[in-house]
Amino acid sequence: MSEELIIGLSSIVALGVSAQWLAWRTKLPAILVLLIFGIVAGPVTGFINPDHIFGDLLSPFVSISVAIILFEGGLSLRFSELREIGGVVVNLITTGIIITWVLASISAYYLLGIGLEVSVLFGAILIVTGPTVIIPLLRQIRPTETIGSVLRWEGIVNDPIGAMMAVLVFEIILSGGFASITGSAALSIVNTIVFGTFFGGIGALILWFMLKKHLIPDYLQNPISLMIVISMFALSNLMQHESGLWAVTVMGIALANQKSVRLKHIVEFKENLQVLLISALFIMLASRLTTEDIGYFNLKSLGFMIALLFVVRPAAAYISTIGSKLSLKERTFLAWMAPRGIVAAAISAIFALRLEENGIEGAELLVPYTFIVIISTVTIYGLSANPMAKILKVAKPKPKGIMMVGAHTWARDIAIALHGLGFKVVLADSNWENISTARKAGLHTYYGNILSEYAIDDIDLDGVGRMIALTPNDEVNSLAAIRFAESLGSSMVYKLAPIMRSSRRDNDKPDSLAGRTLFNSDMSFDFINDKISAGANIIVKELTPEYTPKDYEAEFGERATSLFLVTSDKFVIPFSTDNPPSPQVNETLISLVIPDLGEDKTPVFEENEDTE
Repeated sequence: MSEELIIGLSSIVALGVSAQWLAWRTKLPAILVLLIFGIVAGPVTGFINPDHIFGDLLSPFVSISVAIILFEGGLSLRFSELREIGGVVVNLITTGIIITWVLASISAYYLLGIGLEVSVLFGAILIVTGPTVIIPLLRQIRPTETIGSVLRWEGIVNDPIGAMMAVLVFEIILSGGFASITGSAALSIVNTIVFGTFFGGIGALILWFMLKKHLIPDYLQNPISLMIVISMFALSNLMQHESGLWAVTVMGIALANQKSVRLKHIVEFKENLQVLLISALFIMLASRLTTEDIGYFNLKSLGFMIALLFVVRPAAAYISTIGSKLSLKERTFLAWMAPRGIVAAAISAIFALRLEENGIEGAELLVPYTFIVIISTVTIYGLSANPMAKILKVAKPKPKGIMMVGAHTWARDIAIALHGLGFKVVLADSNWENISTARKAGLHTYYGNILSEYAIDDIDLDGVGRMIALTPNDEVNSLAAIRFAESLGSSMVYKLAPIMRSSRRDNDKPDSLAGRTLFNSDMSFDFINDKISAGANIIVKELTPEYTPKDYEAEFGERATSLFLVTSDKFVIPFSTDNPPSPQVNETLISLVIPDLGEDKTPVFEENEDTE
């Protein structure tokens, strides 16, 4: 028995993480791949049965996981964003919620043939959009700041509100139906907000105080923060049913907007934990479906989905943004983004069981129809959001620029070469003479210590996708690579080979800990400096059908060291020791070339006449 449970648990983790990796490789929405894996593992093959694996622990595990996800989402919400989008967000979580609830309930009643009470509950469940889907999609789409902030705020705040409204309807149904509604309904909402805000504020205050007074060692910050989140979630739920989601959201927002304590380690941990939890949750909940549930994909559900996609969401989005500063294209994109996720699936599963036990007609339809909505919206929005964002021009282009740490002579030569090919290059240096010269050459610059606490916030990194560290100080290069890996990703930061490795231990140190090594293992700062002093030039050569890589090799041979490759789709790829690119026709090489004996060494930057 224990072996079966171990295999089941390990399979859930393995399938979830594998789906995430496959989604990254194929550029498909991760949630879509997770759903496919879960359906195959559950109703199709019967390989995974979460109810058998978890038993009565399934519902608490899902609830706590959603609480952690919402807390992490709250940590990404800044009140400063509300200066521009506050009115839109308030409208979406008030007017938009009411419109969604009413229209979704009416659509369920008439198109799906569900009873009135269950239809109203179903409409309340569909209020939630959910950070479990929105945040991964936003990461993939990279929308402009305004519309991205609106969608993130709506997705995170809607979850606890939707859960609260669904619980309210659920309690009304069990107490005798809508005919018996009294003032207790309003009191329930007030209690949820009051208790959730109280416990969320208390949790944020406790964690803030402990971090501020250095009462927690670094290695315990993540476990203790997780303990406080779960404790506040449980205490709030104990005092008021289903107020815990509101509590953890408030706690995350409160911590995100304080200024005196840094939460970098906690945020990183929660982001990693969120990926694992989302992966496991979608695998588990999708695998709980049955072959009978899949049979509900029919004309009725098709009509309901058409209404949800083309009537309900557009009405909520357009009406909520009347009079806002959002452009028509931004409002249209907002109207095309309302995927449902984990919270909807979890709430429907919990309520359906209780309603069936109480003999409520139509309760058995909640789970299959909720998953139809989840699968349909994730598939449709996931596959169309990126093209739609590009059509409406609300997505940022993939960053092609380069941040260069070091603005000395040959670093400027490289920057001028890249700038001449149309790329944004930002040079950072603490030497004013270097920065002044770079500015005169028309380059973007940052004057200051690249390792200072506020450097990343002060540097204009818009459009920058890679960082290369070219200073004569190996430690600065490594620390800069570590620093920028947080925002650009570890595969997008590079540094020069160390000038000197004093021992075998240093030689065996993994370079991945401090950036990828540029060019080749011999190309240290001193090595390049010596070559430049001896007359080496930075040159640009375009590879064409008439001038192939073989011609380039024949002309320069061992005198040339390739530095950068500009691909045919206009991306800059630095040569590195771990995975150097392979030059092809219609691409451009930037190289360091040692002149022939007697060759004039005065030119610093050469270029083919036909190079753009």
